[in-house]
Amino acid sequence: MKTDEKQEMRNDAKGVDRRSFLKGAAALGALTAGGLALNMALPGSAEAAKRPLPKKWDETIDVVVVGSGFAGWAAGAEAAAAGAKVLILEKMSVYGGNSAINGGIYNSWDDKFHYRQKLNLGDDSVDLHTQDTLKGGDNFNIPALAKAMAEGATESLNWMIDEGGAVIRPAVLRGGGHSAYRSHAAGTGKVYVDALKRIAEKKGTKFRLNTAVTWIWRADADPKSPVLGVEVKQGQKVTNIKLKKGLILASGGFGRDVKMRSDHYPYLAGDWNCTNHKGATGEMIRYAQAVGADTLQMNFIQLYPYADPDTGILDSPALYPFNGPGTGIVYVTKQGKRFISELARRDHVSFAQINLGPQGKPTYTIFSDEMIERFGGSRKEVEMGLKFNRLIMADSIAELAGKIGIPANALVDTIEKHNRYLTEGKDPEFGKPITKAMTPMIKGPFYAVAQWPAIHHCMGGLRVNANAQVVDVFGEVIPKLYAAGEVTGGVHGSNRLGGNATTDCVVFGRTAGKNAAKA
Repeated sequence: MKTDEKQEMRNDAKGVDRRSFLKGAAALGALTAGGLALNMALPGSAEAAKRPLPKKWDETIDVVVVGSGFAGWAAGAEAAAAGAKVLILEKMSVYGGNSAINGGIYNSWDDKFHYRQKLNLGDDSVDLHTQDTLKGGDNFNIPALAKAMAEGATESLNWMIDEGGAVIRPAVLRGGGHSAYRSHAAGTGKVYVDALKRIAEKKGTKFRLNTAVTWIWRADADPKSPVLGVEVKQGQKVTNIKLKKGLILASGGFGRDVKMRSDHYPYLAGDWNCTNHKGATGEMIRYAQAVGADTLQMNFIQLYPYADPDTGILDSPALYPFNGPGTGIVYVTKQGKRFISELARRDHVSFAQINLGPQGKPTYTIFSDEMIERFGGSRKEVEMGLKFNRLIMADSIAELAGKIGIPANALVDTIEKHNRYLTEGKDPEFGKPITKAMTPMIKGPFYAVAQWPAIHHCMGGLRVNANAQVVDVFGEVIPKLYAAGEVTGGVHGSNRLGGNATTDCVVFGRTAGKNAAKA
């Protein structure tokens, strides 16, 4: 082919530009002239004609937030603080979503009490947090988003403490994939949710339970056309809310939607345990796509390697395997052998377990009594764990092995070797970085908790910029549409580091709220 012919083909391709495409979409149903809603969900059909814009609006609100987790309440708080009339809509019968059953870990290089420094746990910084996040996500992250999360982390944590009354435990943890001690424990995510709720309601934010958003209204395919409002359903009643300033999507991921999950990551089709609440079904992503929103990295779905092997529940004992590597806990197989560095990333730990085969289920985390408070656990949690047989306790490693069905000689040998590695400062088996905060397991009692991977977090979602504005398929901002938290993609890359989800949600929720109120 001649050079000029190639150039002509390129010019023809360029001719199918954004305006041409969107003009065609508009012509699909004479959208603007006919008062019809933009619907790109079924291109090439006349489906748009079935979604005429509301002839009247039942109410008008400045800012509507969809979802009542970390991101939703943070967004509502900041939008209301800026003077907007804010309404949070929650489709479930209780508020909080995944955030309320989250493990209560929040990553920040510092806090108002300077616990890391006081506990002599080494150095950390915004830059190091950003670098760890990018490395942990295999550099699939959008760097500006990762940096914005790290930069806003400490201020947002202190805001929840000072204005919301959040109480964090006097411990700073180091989980897998992190190169510093930066994870702050509250025991449960509900501590942060309730703190954010208190701030938001104090500023005047209102919220409604059992209220599902069933459509997003946008009238025109032109890039400058804003989102107009939402259709909502309460019981059998359907109403429409007009937006004066903005719509913020803070509705979480799609871990419970088997079809959506398997469409993007076929390996995760079928009968997997899942840590998520029942409402994590991703429909807001689909509704946003229908009005032109872009998505990215939807195939990046994380397994939590330490879930309850039977139920997939993320209870307090399931948090200890993630919280404890910085103190010296050990992961072992049913044969009593270590199988990976305890400071490995979640995806690496998960697949190391899966590669053991079905007969390898479950694996176990072993730890000693003196570690519990140091990795952010509590005596009450231990008592409950023992009561429901989620934690197994014994006075010696050999006795513990017998109780969980592991060969005693093998487990004793593994723990003795690991104790020596900690003393010598080098792990010749798996290359785990050893720190002075890790202590040998010598004095009992000792504990074991069973673990196995369960579907946990969606790293992909709606494309947003650093202002939490949703971006369309051509890279243009969709006016008046914002998103924050697990409904978005780009912050975490291919793998989310534990504890970054809470920080992501709060930081970008605040950003979305501030910017929506200014719209």
